[in-house]
Amino acid sequence: MNKSLLLGLGAAALLNVSGHQVSAKNKNTQKPNVIFILADDLGYGDVSCFNENSKIKTPYLDQLASQGVRFTDAHTSSAVCTPTRYGIVTGRYNWRSTLKKGVLGGYSKALIRPDQPTVASFLKDQGYNTACIGKWHMGWDWNNIDAGNKNVDFSKKVENAPTTRGFDYFYGFCGSLDMAPYVWLENDKPTMVPTKTTVNKGKQSWWREGLTSDDFDHEQVLPHVTKKAQKYIESKANGDNPFFLYLPFPAPHTPILPTEEFKGKSGLDNPYGDFVIMVDDCVGKIMKTLEAQGIAENTLLIFTSDNGCSPQADYKQLETKQHDPSYVFRGHKADIFEGGHRVPYIVRWPAKVKQGVSDQLVCTTDLFATVADILKTDLDENEGVDSYSILPALKVKSKAPTRESIIHHSINGSFAIRKGDWKVCFCPGSGGWSYPRPGRNKDVIATLPKVQLYNLKSDIEEEKNLEAKYPEKVKEYRNMLLEIIDNGRSTEGAKQSNDGTKWPQLDALRK
Repeated sequence: MNKSLLLGLGAAALLNVSGHQVSAKNKNTQKPNVIFILADDLGYGDVSCFNENSKIKTPYLDQLASQGVRFTDAHTSSAVCTPTRYGIVTGRYNWRSTLKKGVLGGYSKALIRPDQPTVASFLKDQGYNTACIGKWHMGWDWNNIDAGNKNVDFSKKVENAPTTRGFDYFYGFCGSLDMAPYVWLENDKPTMVPTKTTVNKGKQSWWREGLTSDDFDHEQVLPHVTKKAQKYIESKANGDNPFFLYLPFPAPHTPILPTEEFKGKSGLDNPYGDFVIMVDDCVGKIMKTLEAQGIAENTLLIFTSDNGCSPQADYKQLETKQHDPSYVFRGHKADIFEGGHRVPYIVRWPAKVKQGVSDQLVCTTDLFATVADILKTDLDENEGVDSYSILPALKVKSKAPTRESIIHHSINGSFAIRKGDWKVCFCPGSGGWSYPRPGRNKDVIATLPKVQLYNLKSDIEEEKNLEAKYPEKVKEYRNMLLEIIDNGRSTEGAKQSNDGTKWPQLDALRK
């Protein structure tokens, strides 16, 4: 793309690199700052304002909800890490990328195409400073990597880092906190060359064996990321430009490592509960930093999770303490069931949004269209193709259409589609890790219908499969799903293309 050109000396508008109109007279500071905090593997039922029976208390998240809007029907675009993150940053359903199932590793190459618009590139064009601090997990290209990940030159810059995908600043690591290499990247370069190998085989505190730099301490990663985010906010709070901070926490994902201050604090005899409280405390630190800098009023602060709680939390032990991370929903992380992708979602923007509770259907892909709506800027045809503004649900003036349907996706690439009270799952089991699990419970799955139809209004636990009773509903929803897939978008606009050609799950849908 060509750089922006001033259209005449007396022009009132600047045409930025993606073709969006930006007012030259408008003070950038009038635009809200945007912070998107993403927890990692935090269950809907782990946040006390979402679960009246929660045995984990999350006072800062409760406070955030009391000052903003709590969404009860919010979902991630996938039931696992990498795909959901792709959807947040691109405003595009994850399965439109080349990754049709599973997640990336710590050495994986960049998933986001170089020409793919992101919410960061969009906001950068609108005059925002943009940053990502924390867990990336969407790949970049290490220097001199071979098929066995043996020959990386950590003294060299990486390619296709977050700074090439719209972020002015990046500080974080490549995969999950249990995926090697354990190396910090600042902008495009590792902060230190790793010279040692570490591994932890603890029941819940485990991480995979791999290269580790001396400045990377697993237990201190969450507080370190939080401090970095606080410093970034402080540095940008009183600048001439608003900022966008994408803050993907590495917790409470494994390794489950609450620091000494939080050990035993939940009273659940389970470090997972303590780690959740630590996550809540870190959110509180961000909230306090905004207050201290005097910018909380005009900061759009969103908090959510990248999928449901992982079984690594030890559901059976938590059950003995009467705590259910999935609340009333079936399943957990990785699943096509509600427990896999229904997540806590809180939005606070004191300058514009009053406190409340919303049952509007929301997806984590919706950030892109929401910020565009706030800035009263139309998206280009290839931007945010699966993103809907949530401003109407926040009771902020908007002409944007609201989301009426959503597509769910499990770790093995299984699809489900939801519209209104009805949800159709195009797989016989969980599509993930709960029972009946693909590959592990083959005999059981062989006896099940290949499609599941649930009425969530009367059966939120997804216990009564009605596919045999309503075959026309299944057919209607299958056709709806295929149309959205084939159009390359779920929003209005010109047809777009999906990435990748090998797609067995789609082939199965067409049969």
